[in-house]
Amino acid sequence: MGKGVKSMVKKSKSQKMMMLLMAVILVLSLAACGGGNAKKESVNSSNNAEQKASEPTAVPSADEPGWKSDTSPITFDWYLNFSWFPNKWGVDPTSQYVTKKTGVDINFIVPAGNENEKLNTLIASGKLPDLITLGWYEDNVKKIIEGGLVEPLNKLAEQYDPYFFKVADPDKIGWYTQPDGNLYGYPNSSSSPKDYEKYGEKYVSNQTFVVRKDIYEAIGSPDMRTPEGFVAALKAAQEKFPDINGQPLIPLGLHEFTTTGNDSLEGYIQNFLAIPREKDGKLYNRETDPEYVTWLKTLRKANEEGLLAKDIFIDKRAQMEEKIAQGRYFAMLYQRTDFAAQLGTLYQQDPNKIYIAVDGPANSKLDPPNLNGPSISGWTVTLISKDVKDKARAIKFLTYLMSEEGQKDFYLGEKGVSYNTIDGKEQFLPEAFDMMNNDRAAFDKQYGSSFTFWMMQDTNITQQWTPESVEPYKQLEDWTRGKTVSVSEFDLIDPLANSEEGIILTKIKDLRGKTLPKLLMASSEAEFDNIWADYIKKQEDFGLAKVQAFQQVKYEENKKKLGM
Repeated sequence: MGKGVKSMVKKSKSQKMMMLLMAVILVLSLAACGGGNAKKESVNSSNNAEQKASEPTAVPSADEPGWKSDTSPITFDWYLNFSWFPNKWGVDPTSQYVTKKTGVDINFIVPAGNENEKLNTLIASGKLPDLITLGWYEDNVKKIIEGGLVEPLNKLAEQYDPYFFKVADPDKIGWYTQPDGNLYGYPNSSSSPKDYEKYGEKYVSNQTFVVRKDIYEAIGSPDMRTPEGFVAALKAAQEKFPDINGQPLIPLGLHEFTTTGNDSLEGYIQNFLAIPREKDGKLYNRETDPEYVTWLKTLRKANEEGLLAKDIFIDKRAQMEEKIAQGRYFAMLYQRTDFAAQLGTLYQQDPNKIYIAVDGPANSKLDPPNLNGPSISGWTVTLISKDVKDKARAIKFLTYLMSEEGQKDFYLGEKGVSYNTIDGKEQFLPEAFDMMNNDRAAFDKQYGSSFTFWMMQDTNITQQWTPESVEPYKQLEDWTRGKTVSVSEFDLIDPLANSEEGIILTKIKDLRGKTLPKLLMASSEAEFDNIWADYIKKQEDFGLAKVQAFQQVKYEENKKKLGM
């Protein structure tokens, strides 16, 4: 091959290479042009992703209280099944402070008369207020849950505020979890067996037997533990003090008689007589205990001797409070917290005319009483209705109420208003504490702390701020120390009212409501015996054994739940 030919071949090769290279560049540049938008979009989407990642995530945190994420104004309707509750939200600085902080305003709905009528009307309407608070022992709790009228709190918490599980007590969740695996209500004033290990020695009972101090001392401070001593003391008080400020003395006060019975004459006096609730793992029918029957006969004798005023058979709590404030009772088998306000008033007037706790009715061995302490069931349960206007805000607010922060806000109130740090300890201002002890109704309006709003109170958490009790309340509390026991395993054992066993139990309770006054008013012991025998037989005929079998199963389940 000649030199020229070689150089031509070389040239054509390099031209081909150049053309190939240009073609590649062209293809690449076309690809770059055509794909410009795609590239832009991909850059934008990656920027968006980065932006979204930096924004707060929609999944709520289990480490941060949920209420803080939204404090815009909202008003919840809150139904309280307690006609005696007198307070309105927003009147006092504490509720105003909570609203300012959380955005939540409350409209309380309280029945004017019969609680059950009001609640049954609401249930029948199929539409409930946002929040509902009922006594845990009320049949309507089961009715509302089984009717599907309330939200499962656990599901609301998982979805909107997992912080709930940080503040809720696992034992209380376990206790109130229903057979479907859901939790619908959370209790206040609840103490588990574990709490007893931790705080037990501090626990006091509400159950007291009290006498008016000056009258009791004037008749020689007699021993009222025996039937004879009890009746003799009532008689001596009536003879020596027939009138109180122109009104007849009432020798003995009891809780009100209702259609189903009388608290003072049932579990209450049975606790004073230390009658067991179970024997050898079997529930014991305390009503049939001979010690109990003896004391019912004692009260019949007192009535025969004119020592039971007619008032006690008809008065409701409001009338009783009025008569306590007048100091008209000599003795009362009564719940101390139910007359705390009246006791404060009496103390202001004359510290000698107050009511003090003394040893009351006892069994024939004079054993000390076994009084109800706080139980795992608590006092009330609060539920969130299916009709709630904002599920997220409702569970977040409930969680806040249950948390230590919420407990502090509702117990101590706003710093500088009802409490401050005094001597290195957070405590009520002296003037607030003074009003709390002397005029509770005025305190509720002027301060609104110290659980004016008790719906979610946790008395274990608030012990760290609780001041030492002062007189006249301290003596009553102290008297119950060491006599207080946990009765958690005996709670929640009754059947649902519309079940076969529940219908029987309702009949038995109605019979008890009718029978108790008759027993006390019987003209002779023989008549008492006839009424009593008839009462016991009717219970058996109604099917008491079926109810007892149901309760026994529930009792055994409770013991398992509590690890007993």
